[in-house]
Amino acid sequence: MTSHSAPHPLPEATPTATGGSPLVQAVQSLERSAVLDQVAALLARTSAPVTRSGAVRALLQGKGLGHAIHPALTDVPIGLWVSTVFLDLVGGESSRAAAQRLLGAGLLSAVPTAATGFAEWHDTANPERRVGAAHATVNVVALGLLGTSYAARARDRHRLGVLTALAGLSVASASAYLGGHLATARKVGARDGAFDRDGVGPALSRPATAATPETGWPPLPD
Repeated sequence: MTSHSAPHPLPEATPTATGGSPLVQAVQSLERSAVLDQVAALLARTSAPVTRSGAVRALLQGKGLGHAIHPALTDVPIGLWVSTVFLDLVGGESSRAAAQRLLGAGLLSAVPTAATGFAEWHDTANPERRVGAAHATVNVVALGLLGTSYAARARDRHRLGVLTALAGLSVASASAYLGGHLATARKVGARDGAFDRDGVGPALSRPATAATPETGWPPLPD
């Protein structure tokens, strides 16, 4: 990070190999990759206009809403791009203009989505920081392909537009897997402190409770 950035609140950590599926092993290898530290440093400088102000960062993190808004915003561009590809495949020639509008709307909506993502990424440390850097890099590739698709359609090169949209959506889906890893496996995401004080927390951190004979499930708290 650059000198104006606040210290990371999370401690540095290094995951150790513990087996798991090939995808799990692949994402753990990203968490151990020191090469991504250089990418992270570049992204820190690039995202400085978004992350420099604590007030702006808090707004983009959704502090007033109680939890991160980035995961919800990602549904917007991805949904628009899925709709674009759907029309490309089954809509016929009459749907080409609509598909291009959906594609363009997805590209525009990616801007605030990326801004909220950088705001969340600012408050991470390794290994999450490395995966976040990979996530952002893959997103840049996806946006490049989807932007190429939009430009090709504008020049009436529909076939190229369809192919690059398919490729861009595929790359964006791979990036979404990394984002899901951060949000679900590593629990990255701002949330209101009240959720830390109410004694509930994530299910995996709750104390074990004996199962009830009737259901086999732990009893619900009163």
